[in-house]
Amino acid sequence: MRAFLWFCTFVGSSFALWPQPWHFEHGSSTLWLSPNVELVYSSRTASTQPLGWLWTNVQQLIRPVHSSNSSTNGWVSLSSETLLQSAFERMKHNVLNRVYVPRKFYPRGAQFEPVTDDAKHYIERIVIDEDPKTDLASTERNDKSEAYTIQTSKDGDTLIKIASPLGGLKALETFAQLFFAHSTKSAGSYTPYAPLSIRDSPVFEHRGLNLDISRNWISPEDVMRTIEAMAANKLNRLHIHASDAQSWPLEIPSLPDLAIKGAYSHAQIWRTEDLEAVQLHGTHHGVQVFVEIDLPGHTTSIGNAYPSLVTAKDVPWPEYALQPPSGQLRLNSSEVPPFIQTFLDDLLSRTSRHSSLFHLGGDEINLNAYRLDPTQDVIIQTWRGSDDDALGTILKKGYTTLFGSNAHWYLDCGHGYFLDPEPSNPDSPIKPPYLDHCSPYKNWRHVYAYDPVVDVPQSLRHLVIGGEVHLWSELTDSVNLDDQLWPRVAAAAEVMWSAPGKKPDESMTRRLADMRERLVRRGVRAGVVQMEWCLRYQGGCRL
Repeated sequence: MRAFLWFCTFVGSSFALWPQPWHFEHGSSTLWLSPNVELVYSSRTASTQPLGWLWTNVQQLIRPVHSSNSSTNGWVSLSSETLLQSAFERMKHNVLNRVYVPRKFYPRGAQFEPVTDDAKHYIERIVIDEDPKTDLASTERNDKSEAYTIQTSKDGDTLIKIASPLGGLKALETFAQLFFAHSTKSAGSYTPYAPLSIRDSPVFEHRGLNLDISRNWISPEDVMRTIEAMAANKLNRLHIHASDAQSWPLEIPSLPDLAIKGAYSHAQIWRTEDLEAVQLHGTHHGVQVFVEIDLPGHTTSIGNAYPSLVTAKDVPWPEYALQPPSGQLRLNSSEVPPFIQTFLDDLLSRTSRHSSLFHLGGDEINLNAYRLDPTQDVIIQTWRGSDDDALGTILKKGYTTLFGSNAHWYLDCGHGYFLDPEPSNPDSPIKPPYLDHCSPYKNWRHVYAYDPVVDVPQSLRHLVIGGEVHLWSELTDSVNLDDQLWPRVAAAAEVMWSAPGKKPDESMTRRLADMRERLVRRGVRAGVVQMEWCLRYQGGCRL
């Protein structure tokens, strides 16, 4: 029997927004979104701008591998107006059709909804003013590309200021979170926060999810749904781990046997048009989608089509790999360099139209076979936890770095091993309680509490450009993908957007629970954040 000492004082409930903006002031008047709301867009740029993702400093990552690509040639070019009009229509649809009645955040019988009479005040028009010279960044957050301000008066006049279209995408996602559905279905959608003022920009420029699509089948449609949820949480990088030892699901037209013989089946192949559609979907949602081909380890699936390129294939895997099946590229083979050049020329000629990034893996290499020496013109991604100061070691060498500790941000951990015990091995490590190597489960509070830069000296923090939360798919497929990701990825998103180092508390729980409800209304089967009784009776579940 567990006893709780609790109290609850109902004074109304405020639980928006997620991620938390660095400045949010609001009143308590009600405004309704007009079904005929219009977008008025003005720009001081006057020209169509290629969405090169405003990252000129990382374009060099593509050039050494695919030098025929210039900084903008071939990239998908969208005008700011086209991009923002599309985002505006999504916001309008979401607010009018996919917001929720927040009854579970109030005690039973509480009157929390506005009256629906003829005196309703509507937001009829939203003005977006784009000016690259506008002063939007805070003193600590100097990148203006995703910064924005929102001003809504008590009468409904709404002005959004941005320095680039990416800021407009973020602003419209925030704006959608301000609204709720009324229990009278014909009443429409309202915000109780007028007048309001929001000023916001991210702490880190690279805020990503690393998603493994190779170990179990995850469809392009699943990834598009994930992109939409990422955009709602202001994540801006989707790192697709597209191949591994177990399968090669990615079609490479110049090397067709890679997917034909390397995928689990012909029905489990990402065609070129699938990858193109996913990347374009990301572009429209402000999420840059880039591909990882893990090299030179984790490449056994290449051997299904090209056996001469892979060593240590079809041998006892525990001696030559960290998981089955074993095999990695033969770096002493003259056939390997032209093979790599062929598939990179093919793949990057397509993917670099949407992203200036490409990930070369380099993970879990058998160092008895060979050792790689990283160069200075790359971004180094670290994943080892606090017991192994990988982040600090890399930063001291002067590398630009991404964080994502396996001790905090490995979402596959805590579900048990995918391996079975070997009957003939009495010392098998696969034994009760069958914990996996990275247990325990990383719950959303643990994800949120991660402070990646707490031990990083101020003099080196400029080298930390962001991070990624990871989902490896040994025990994940299309069926349980959403529950594995959400709401934990949302918790990581606020760490990367707002600020690391904050401790979870009840107000944070309520804001995350609000985001979860919004994701569910958008078709994402996100896991539960909090028991409904605790949400209804604020203060009742503290200990």
